[in-house]
Amino acid sequence: MPAQNDSAVASLTEEEARARHAALSERIERANHLYYNEDAPELTDAEYDALRRALEAIEAGFPELTGTTEASAGVGAKPSGRFEKVRHAVPMLSLGNAFADEEVEEFVARVRRFLNLPADAPAAFTAEPKIDGLSLSLRYEGGRLVTAATRGDGEVGENVTANARTVEDIPETLSGEGWPEVLEVRGEVYLSHADFARINERQEADGLPTFANPRNAAAGSLRQKDPAITASRPLRFFAYAWGEVSEPVAETQSGVLERFRAFGLPVNPLTVLCADAEAMLAHYRQIEAQRASLGYDIDGVVYKVDDLAFQKRLGFVSRAPRWALAHKFPAQEATTVLEAIDIQVGRTGSLNPLARLRPVTVGGVVVSNATLHNEGYVQGVGGDGEPIREGRDIRVGDTVIVVRAGDVIPKVMDVLLDRRPPEAVPFVFPETCPACGSKAVREFNPRTKKLDAVRRCTGGLICPAQGVERLKHFVSRNGFDLEGFGQTYIEVLFEAGLVKQPADLFRLTFEPLKAAIVARREALSAQRRAEGEPPPKKPTKKKGEEEDKAIKNLLASLDARRTIPLNRFLFALGIPQIGESTAKALAKRFPDMTAMMEAVAAAGRARAGEDWLALSAIPRIGPGTRDKLLAAEPNAGEVLGGLSPGARLFGRLTPSQAEAVLAHYGDRETAEAALLRAAGQQPGEAYHWLADDGEIGPVATDSLIAFFSEPHNDAAVRALLAEVATQPMESAGTATAFAGKTVVFTGSLERMTRNEAKATAERLGAKVSGSVSAKTDLVVAGPGAGSKLKDAEKHGVRVVSEEAWLAMIEGA
Repeated sequence: MPAQNDSAVASLTEEEARARHAALSERIERANHLYYNEDAPELTDAEYDALRRALEAIEAGFPELTGTTEASAGVGAKPSGRFEKVRHAVPMLSLGNAFADEEVEEFVARVRRFLNLPADAPAAFTAEPKIDGLSLSLRYEGGRLVTAATRGDGEVGENVTANARTVEDIPETLSGEGWPEVLEVRGEVYLSHADFARINERQEADGLPTFANPRNAAAGSLRQKDPAITASRPLRFFAYAWGEVSEPVAETQSGVLERFRAFGLPVNPLTVLCADAEAMLAHYRQIEAQRASLGYDIDGVVYKVDDLAFQKRLGFVSRAPRWALAHKFPAQEATTVLEAIDIQVGRTGSLNPLARLRPVTVGGVVVSNATLHNEGYVQGVGGDGEPIREGRDIRVGDTVIVVRAGDVIPKVMDVLLDRRPPEAVPFVFPETCPACGSKAVREFNPRTKKLDAVRRCTGGLICPAQGVERLKHFVSRNGFDLEGFGQTYIEVLFEAGLVKQPADLFRLTFEPLKAAIVARREALSAQRRAEGEPPPKKPTKKKGEEEDKAIKNLLASLDARRTIPLNRFLFALGIPQIGESTAKALAKRFPDMTAMMEAVAAAGRARAGEDWLALSAIPRIGPGTRDKLLAAEPNAGEVLGGLSPGARLFGRLTPSQAEAVLAHYGDRETAEAALLRAAGQQPGEAYHWLADDGEIGPVATDSLIAFFSEPHNDAAVRALLAEVATQPMESAGTATAFAGKTVVFTGSLERMTRNEAKATAERLGAKVSGSVSAKTDLVVAGPGAGSKLKDAEKHGVRVVSEEAWLAMIEGA
């Protein structure tokens, strides 16, 4: 989908922005879940990046939305239970992306503005190929490799040390001299094209499945339980970054890479130093021209500010450093015929269309499936995942352009209307769920004044598709992280009727669990016999003992999760709009699940009525006008100056607003009655207490209310709480004196830019506000401070100078 441009964002009302932000967040969180947890991605890299850019554009225009969803800050995915977990001393984050030359030029200009550099001051950047492999962190102590870990979710990865030791490029002991006592080296594990081809030849000769591409093969090879398998595959490694170091290695990015070479670590030889954007773009074009002959996969060029002191000042924003940028190569595409459209029911009840294509090779990979996102996309009416050209519906029999960028299910990008067969007809979505027969609907959103782009099953927990998917989400790495309970086990238990809701998992016992597994194995044997295939051998005594041990391990993993942090409990429930970030925000607000449910129930009772919500959706009204209009609620039975309360409300409207209201309601009497009802339906304090929290917001609040207002959801959660206890959220890291404090900057700052000051405060755990209130903890005032300084005096808030602030953060 195209990125949201500045003018499009500027035209959004606050409510429209929140609705759009929520839709984008849900799409991104679904993509993350499928990619990291289900190994079944549905988006191209280019599409995922476009969704992220649209989200970031909205957050730039509406900063209060930043961090309100998991999509705002999520990186990677929780590590699996197959390996020991390793917490990174320094998080492994993602990079911001660029696709056009202008974005690279703006990146350079933005860095210079942030640092307040004079026009003639130098600011060099490194430029290096972006390897398409698997991120890896190597920890050396005393020059010896002690730990190797995957990125995981950026904070916690998987311990793959034994496997990493088999990679020839990774030294067991650092060379040379002068290396720090502790040195964490970050880089990328990859496979060359030649080695990838040989591996696939061997797989095919052995009758084993072949790999789709080198990145898949590299990732699968490094994450083998048996290091011997990893050793049999010639993985390679490039170092390009670092985490924890006990002492500085160099003063520049390029200097660190030179030291890495001296330590015996492989560094990409195509990394160069560039003086400006022009040189960076020239190197990008040179690398792009060499791409096909490099012998390994790359998907772009990464630029980094060379001066490490500048990097420190620039810091990070959300999930990425301000001092680095990934300049991606264009996506690859092909043309083929769409032969069918299948409907799959997602975890949240969404009816997801999947294109079945005449097989075609795109970027060296044979493609037969492609995502179609949702009903709005297929109909060509935009919405979440909107097509490039609206108005072009997608039909079976169409010749379509398929785009692929990265190791993901491709996207149908466009339709060639001049090649549409005359018999092709618009695709009609089912109005009943194909999984359970419940009604499937597209709800009207009063905030956006549009039908939702997604059609959803209303069956909830009675829908088998949703039930299985909800349970898979519940046991996933990001949820309860139940070791051993993969997709197959969940399907077996669900089909056997043993597990229909989360609480059932914790009621499992050995004999029923074993019976379900044996029954599934016998059913598969019968199916193979019916199909003329030889049945599998009966398990030997040793195999039976191993199976019993595995079942006992499953039950032990359940017992290990009978106490769990509140944020993980919340996320595991799979409530729409409640991603990891929002779950953490709720866990900070409430001591336990019972307190949160009581607050949500109170918020539901205090939620605004339908007339109040509908009023802001009328053209020329919006939420701001609505709130001013209804600020002083008229007495419903009082007549003043000959005017009824409804008439007095109508009289507050401007002529253009009155015209819009009349057009919406039809006549003056109906409009006045609706305005009066709206005046009595404003949200109460209990609703505002949740919805006005900057980390939670109204979208998540409404979703919580909707979820817990369904009796079967409330009952399912209470049943789970009878089996599982929640505890306070795990500590996010080392606290500082500023953690949780609210800071306001006012006046002119002379030692740093306003953006740099804000970034520094947030890095120390503080919240930066644009206004002073009684809840403000500190005001940093420079020359020219005005009304905010007066507000600080009024509320008794501590005020310090910029110099004092710098001394405080230096201590922190």
